[in-house]
Amino acid sequence: MRRHPGRGEARGEDPRRGQAGRTVTPGVRVPSTRSADLGRRIGVGLMYGLWNPRVLGAWKVPVGGPVIFAVNHSHNIDGPMLMGTAPRPVHFLIKKEAFTGPLGPFLERIGQLKVDRSIADRSAITRALGVLEQGGALGIFPEGTRGEGDFASLRAGLAYFAVRSGAAIVPVAVLGSTERRSRLIRAVPPLRSRVDLVFGDPFQAGDGSGRRTRTALDEATVRIQEHLTTHLENARRLTGR
Repeated sequence: MRRHPGRGEARGEDPRRGQAGRTVTPGVRVPSTRSADLGRRIGVGLMYGLWNPRVLGAWKVPVGGPVIFAVNHSHNIDGPMLMGTAPRPVHFLIKKEAFTGPLGPFLERIGQLKVDRSIADRSAITRALGVLEQGGALGIFPEGTRGEGDFASLRAGLAYFAVRSGAAIVPVAVLGSTERRSRLIRAVPPLRSRVDLVFGDPFQAGDGSGRRTRTALDEATVRIQEHLTTHLENARRLTGR
């Protein structure tokens, strides 16, 4: 079930959302939910126009407050597919290599976050935390890069954002995006084919102590991986994929 913003929210009057380009930390510009909502509207048209998404469990996503979507990643359309089907606008952390040519300004216009994966990108980290601080939804591929999409190996970034912000994590399984290739465009699934997106129950990564030590983050990563792998197994049983 989709949630449509109220009149005040559409004008950006919710203080958790902030205005377009709100500065949460001095010198760092944080994209507003309004910009991500533009990306969501574009994503709805493209994803439902080109493919046949089946969305399960979207009602589990908290309707307000900071949330992190933790998404498995096996195909390039996984991120856009979530953006077009999630019940809330999503700001994704996207590798800087994708911000080339005209695509770069477009991604920034729709509220996506550029990250340099080769370093500890403090600007990207601060902007992502700013999104959560203003009550937005952050999208993360916890495996760090495209692979088998099985959550077998997680980077520490997801645990850091979840523990630091206190945001709930919502596991998302994208299934079917790699089963077949289109005959027309080999890089994407066949047009009008079904792709399943299964949203899981939100959970907290921390242990409630408020600790942010390396040990606490390592323990949080273990808890996160257990939740994500269990959700993926359940999603596969539910969808038969």
